[in-house]
Amino acid sequence: MHLTHLIGRLLKPQKKEQISHWSNLVTSPMLVVLGVVSLTATMGRRHYNQPELKEGATATETILVPQDDTVSDHELTNKRLESARLGDITVVMIDQSVNQRVDHELAEILTLGNQARDIVANFPFVNTGILSTITQRHLRQVSQQKWQAIQKIVKEQLQERPPGPESKKTAFARSNQNIVKVRSKNNNIIQQISADEKLSEGSSILAGNKKNSYIVISNIDKRAISELLTYRKKSLFENYLRILEEVSQARNFYKKATELLAQEQENEGYQVYDRTVLELYDSTWQKTQIGIKIVKDRMLAQGLSPNFPKRKWVDGIKAQVAGVLPLETEDLAINILKNILEPNLAKDQDKTSELGELAAQKVKPVEYKVRKNEVIVKKGEKINRKAFMLLDHFALSRRRVNWHSLVVFVCIVSVSVGIVVIVGRKCKSGLRRRDHILLLLLTLSGPLLLALKGPWSISLPAIGLLVGSFYGSTMGVTLMGLISVVVTIGMDVDKIDWCASAAGGIIGSLVVEKMRSREEQALLGVGVGLTQGTVYLLTHLILRATSYELWYAIIVPVGLQVLTGLVWSIVALGVSPYLEHLFDIITPIRLSELANPNRPLLKRLASEAPGTFQHTLFVASLAEAAAREIGCDVELVRTGTLYHDIGKMHDPLSFIENQMGGANKHDEINDPWVSVEIIKKHVTEGLVMARRHRLPKAIRAFIPEHQGTMLIAFFYYQAKQKAQKKAKVIKEELFRYAGPIPQSRETGIVMLADSCEAALRSLKDATHKDALQMVKKILRARWQDNQLVDSGLTRGEMSSIAEIFVQVWEQYNHKRIAYPKAAMNTNRVKTAKSSC
Repeated sequence: MHLTHLIGRLLKPQKKEQISHWSNLVTSPMLVVLGVVSLTATMGRRHYNQPELKEGATATETILVPQDDTVSDHELTNKRLESARLGDITVVMIDQSVNQRVDHELAEILTLGNQARDIVANFPFVNTGILSTITQRHLRQVSQQKWQAIQKIVKEQLQERPPGPESKKTAFARSNQNIVKVRSKNNNIIQQISADEKLSEGSSILAGNKKNSYIVISNIDKRAISELLTYRKKSLFENYLRILEEVSQARNFYKKATELLAQEQENEGYQVYDRTVLELYDSTWQKTQIGIKIVKDRMLAQGLSPNFPKRKWVDGIKAQVAGVLPLETEDLAINILKNILEPNLAKDQDKTSELGELAAQKVKPVEYKVRKNEVIVKKGEKINRKAFMLLDHFALSRRRVNWHSLVVFVCIVSVSVGIVVIVGRKCKSGLRRRDHILLLLLTLSGPLLLALKGPWSISLPAIGLLVGSFYGSTMGVTLMGLISVVVTIGMDVDKIDWCASAAGGIIGSLVVEKMRSREEQALLGVGVGLTQGTVYLLTHLILRATSYELWYAIIVPVGLQVLTGLVWSIVALGVSPYLEHLFDIITPIRLSELANPNRPLLKRLASEAPGTFQHTLFVASLAEAAAREIGCDVELVRTGTLYHDIGKMHDPLSFIENQMGGANKHDEINDPWVSVEIIKKHVTEGLVMARRHRLPKAIRAFIPEHQGTMLIAFFYYQAKQKAQKKAKVIKEELFRYAGPIPQSRETGIVMLADSCEAALRSLKDATHKDALQMVKKILRARWQDNQLVDSGLTRGEMSSIAEIFVQVWEQYNHKRIAYPKAAMNTNRVKTAKSSC
């Protein structure tokens, strides 16, 4: 390399770095100071405009009204209006659908009771002269085991003695017959007990099992045995058997009725009836049904509030039941009613809103009418709200700068600015001065709009969306968090509104970076609005503990919050393209739009220089794959590559990829000095086209930097050969591109991909190893030529890039199966026939 070129390459970057360094030293502190001052001025009004005589302070002197006037207290008026609209009066109405549901459920329960009673309706099932009513009720519900035991005792008691004197053998046999044999399930005798003995006792053991659990004979059992014995002695055996059969049949009906009740109540999930309902007289049951309906209607007519505890319901039911239902069915009625009754009082939305508006209309503006020399506050008295409003209105509150709190606030703002600068360097090391200015302007817009105190004055969703879209989610969330905290320290804001807007802004800044189209960004605006409304609702409920009956009063503010978030998202979406052009910002969405092949420049490139366009597509594939491998900005690389050779449109035929096998223009020129100027001109012409079409600076950088200061070797050596014949000295820098060399990893990758593209296309049957060796050789040449010293690429990454380039080349040049000639001829015949 020529000595003068080396000296120039060494001095030029140092000079640029030196200028940039001094520029940053001069301007950055000024920008920081400007930011701190302007942010303090807009956000710190509370500290430099603080009243000395504020509400709650003690007056140091007696202060009089300077002139007649009427002072309005807008804040207190608004509070009273809100209180009137929310109000403590809520109009309720009876929900007829609940009443109908209760009626239906009660009808089903009473129908169930009637069905069960119909099964056992044949009562008494035996003449009461034979078995009393009490005995019949008892026998139909005793267990099967006890019923069998009762029958057995009666049978043993009725064993007739044979005529004549009783022998010892007969007596022994009879005594054995009067023994009740208690058997287990396997029919083994466990215990033998005399039936006579049992009847003489108040309660006797009739049966048992191996676990020593016994059936006990009660007085009612003894009564049933006695009545059965009496009837058996007075009647024929056939009549006695018929009575037993009727008892058994009644028992079966009773069992079916109880099973029906149990099954239906199991389906309902709660128990309403027990066996009591089957034992009631018909008249009693009829009174019970009528009484239950009367109590139900009374309770529903009075209205049941959902806020009323259920135990209070039960007390009310008990009070209503007393004297209306038969005494023996009161518990049954209470049990039924407490299970079917539901709250039937619902808020009448229209009436409640109407009353709230009427109450609000009756609220008069809070005004203080005062006359000249009237005492506002006496010396030593506490300043109340009215006194403060008067003092502030007449400029007597002694507003001044609170230097202590202002200094603290300045420190807070300074720390916040420092955090933004640090995060900017970490997340986006290329932040320029114009980026810092834009961040400052967006930040200032928040408190400035807030000072207007309008319904749409909180613009945090728009700020979050714009910052997140321009500089990434980390910067967006950081800035939104700092604004949310610092503004509340320095200004008086509605905490709930501010918290909701901050949440919308944070969500927007967090997600917008992933959006790849304006349409997606518009849909995100809906999400921001819903987030803002949801946070407002939750915060309102937590801080102000609004009951469900007053939710109607929050619906409108929640809807306004959703609409506010959506409107500010639309504003951000509309302003974004203008800010991108004004501050030369590249975003994923803008890169995606610029990469559209229907863009004017790309359409011209495809039609006027098709060979260059195909070359561009292959270079883009190589560079994009390499960028993805080493973690560069893939979208920036893709878009920058598409525009890197647009300058070749100024003279397409001067570049071999567009000659399509025709004559080479440079052979006709036959002057390497002229040819090299034509080749170098595609860079300068490309920059002119890029500026004319307002391409971002980051995209324009690919045009000169992908060539760097590389030597145009073909024409250099051609010129060198001609100069040797004439004994002339050739200056190498005349045959080098003007540069600059790549200043970022992205432009460095495109330089390498552009250098390897032609060589890879020329390979036909090369192996992976041969291709990799050739690519590494080209990359090594660029490295040794110092083309990559400012790009940030490392030697380790060069190997990865070479491997990726070869892989992409192999994907483009994969092998295909060679068709046999016979198959080819057959296909041609079929094609010819089909065409005929």
